[in-house]
Amino acid sequence: MTLREMAAAMQVSAAYLSALEHGRRGAPSVGLVHQVCEYLGLIWDDADELTRLAQLSRPKVVLDTSGLPPEATELANRLADSIRSLPPGVVNELMAVLERGARGGGK
Repeated sequence: MTLREMAAAMQVSAAYLSALEHGRRGAPSVGLVHQVCEYLGLIWDDADELTRLAQLSRPKVVLDTSGLPPEATELANRLADSIRSLPPGVVNELMAVLERGARGGGK
């Protein structure tokens, strides 16, 4: 399938889908995510996962570290500077640390 075919089937522009794909647009609407799921034939778990990821989509993230310790500001700045060069394994490790922290697991 091509992006143009998909765009035509969903009655959106190929440029819009391309911008979403490359992070130049914000989160897609719930309706568009549903259309994508239908177009790709996704069911249950896969459709739920795509919906979850779409809701998280914020290509241009802004972090407000005011009132936080200096280490938090340093972390935010270092991540912003290096996010494009991090290997997938390191990204996965960071995600795991964040998940543990969110669950109150600390280290």
